[in-house]
Amino acid sequence: MAVKVRIPTPLRKITNGSDEVVAEGANISEVIEDLEKNYPGIKERICEESGELRRFVNLYLNDEDIRFKENLETTLSDNDELSIIPAIAGGIC
Repeated sequence: MAVKVRIPTPLRKITNGSDEVVAEGANISEVIEDLEKNYPGIKERICEESGELRRFVNLYLNDEDIRFKENLETTLSDNDELSIIPAIAGGIC
């Protein structure tokens, strides 16, 4: 499946400045592998060495957090949109 992936500003140096790229895969795990093939180094910024999603990285499939779906095994359809969102912390309450 061809999926549009939105790239956050901190990762755009890996995608040659692109804020959106297209990746292929039947599920999110396969899309991450395809991203790594085309943009070496991106996977290590998204995933732990174990392959699990990093704690402070969120992935949204069509505006829905994948952690509330099937996580990295969430199946995809053509024209789905995957957004990589780094968590933001800090500030004063």
